[in-house]
Amino acid sequence: MTRTGKQYLASLQDNRCVYIGGERVADVTTHPAFAGIAQSIAGMYDYAADPANDMTYVTEDGTIANKIYMMPKSREELAARREAIAKWARLTCGFVGRSPDHVASFLAGFASHPEVFARGGERFKENVQRFYKYARDNDQFVTYVIIPPQIDRSKAAHEQQEKFLPVGVYEERADGIVVRGSQMLGTSSAVSNYLFVSCITPLRPGDEDYAISFVVPMDAPGLKLYARPSFAQDKPSTFDYPLSTRFDESDSLVVFDDVFVPWENVFVYKNIDLCRAQFHETPAHIWGNNQAQTRFAVKLKFLLGIARKIAEINGTDKFPQVQEKLGDLASLAASVEGALLASEYSCTIDRNGMARPNPRFLYGVVGLQDYFYPTAIKILRELAGGGVLQIPSSYKELLNPETRDDIRRYIRTGSGDSETRIKLFKLAWDVIGSEFGGRHQQYEMFYNGAPYVVKGYSFRNYGFQEALELVDEFLNSYGLPQEEGVETVDKRAGVGREA
Repeated sequence: MTRTGKQYLASLQDNRCVYIGGERVADVTTHPAFAGIAQSIAGMYDYAADPANDMTYVTEDGTIANKIYMMPKSREELAARREAIAKWARLTCGFVGRSPDHVASFLAGFASHPEVFARGGERFKENVQRFYKYARDNDQFVTYVIIPPQIDRSKAAHEQQEKFLPVGVYEERADGIVVRGSQMLGTSSAVSNYLFVSCITPLRPGDEDYAISFVVPMDAPGLKLYARPSFAQDKPSTFDYPLSTRFDESDSLVVFDDVFVPWENVFVYKNIDLCRAQFHETPAHIWGNNQAQTRFAVKLKFLLGIARKIAEINGTDKFPQVQEKLGDLASLAASVEGALLASEYSCTIDRNGMARPNPRFLYGVVGLQDYFYPTAIKILRELAGGGVLQIPSSYKELLNPETRDDIRRYIRTGSGDSETRIKLFKLAWDVIGSEFGGRHQQYEMFYNGAPYVVKGYSFRNYGFQEALELVDEFLNSYGLPQEEGVETVDKRAGVGREA
């Protein structure tokens, strides 16, 4: 069953070890660095728990669960899943990148192809299916860390200066394993229930100790989170920083200080091939990116809305040059949404009966995410101009009798509405100028990894055969010119042409 926001918040009040500002956090639900995002995610759970919002489905086992855990078996089910994910994305304007639906998509992908994990041993197949059903039926928030820390990228995991800088198997026991090391980026880990841990970057022979995949509860002894600086903690109000205060999901370096993992929570064990296969031989990676692009489409649509309102409020929306900029931004938003829908419309059904979005279109737009988002931000900056710099430092200047008359007279819309203008431009600044906004530009640019990695997904999934056939067909339609005055034949059109 789906759970409520209250139940979700209660689940975070455990013995998890989160550090920020040099101090351990006593309660992430009340700490100013995490309270905003915890409340936002609680709101998502409340939304899903309301039957009027159509966020649940009947599972393969006859239980009722959140649609984020669906294993779509048709185009219609793929669409139903996308629509549910889009509803959640709208609650955060697309600014929560690691909401519970992201890793839920990966878990569903794993469980839909358990035979992949069985190649490492039958128990791992059972582990994957068992945990998926537990997370699904208890509506758990699972996030992940699947990238090793940036220490020396030129070396494999086993070649680093010390053992267990990336997370690896330190000890094997009869009842489980002990892992040691660290992993990045831990987005939303401070406010999640479980952490899925693995490695999506290529591993090499000799890296077997690091070729693992497992889940661990956030309050596991020895699991430590070192959060980056909070972009919510010092903000004066939601009016002044409407996104920072509510949607700063936090990122953390995750340290495994000899964390015990029982065998039932292990999916892949010392198997380099399976570490990669879990993502790409199952629908996990493509379902995860289907969720990500659904969220991204909502986010770009939100930026487009801000840009259009700024143009309207400034009275510039009739200027051709402004319409051109809005057209550019609209094209970006439409391209993401169009590719997402195209991938869904032309989906395929795999050997296990699962509907997979067409990778040509999905990975094609994934490969442009690092271009689309900075371009959208640049356009929004140009349309906002100096307006984002001519706003009061705090909402208090709208209330203070000594300042409010000046503010309401000189910072206003054509209709004289000061509050509307200030509210809009503070929102725009939180997107393009605040630390929160800067983090999001960096985040979207590297959402799927380094640019060569992201473009590689598009390269491998486009299907170049059709393009090559087009070229070959044309090249075969003509040849070397013959003797002067002798016609050559255009083999495609069947017409003669004089050489």
